[in-house]
Amino acid sequence: MTADLDIRPSNVTEPPVIALLTAHFENMRAISPPDACFVLDLDGLRAPDVQMLAAWRGKDLAAIGALKHHGDGLFEIKSMRSDDRFRRNGAGSAILAALIDLAKTQGAAHLALETGTTDHFAPSRGLYARFGFAPCGPFADYAAHPHSLFMDRPARM
Repeated sequence: MTADLDIRPSNVTEPPVIALLTAHFENMRAISPPDACFVLDLDGLRAPDVQMLAAWRGKDLAAIGALKHHGDGLFEIKSMRSDDRFRRNGAGSAILAALIDLAKTQGAAHLALETGTTDHFAPSRGLYARFGFAPCGPFADYAAHPHSLFMDRPARM
């Protein structure tokens, strides 16, 4: 089902992208303790060191994801979210694969991410593991937290 997805950069101004991100922010803030909620807001996703990709099926937004460059070859996966209508049909895998490819083209040596430890995040953790991400310690400006799981992988596997 992912062959018909059009994955392209987003400048975070398209109304469907903003709507999906807003739902993502609200959900993350509702299920994560305030000191363990690291979701980037719209301005954060428009920062020069962040690139957002959007996966479209026709005029419908299927999934989004962002890549934050921390320097020294480290890129972080951020704001991964599939629209409810496109969950469990490959949209999340497609956007994650595109983000990994984008990082490689920009000279990434290492990819990392932070996700939650509760059951709500189990599908995300499974997706990341299928793409070769494994648990690691905190990176960049993160600190250890019982509600955060840090995962990483080499950019090239």
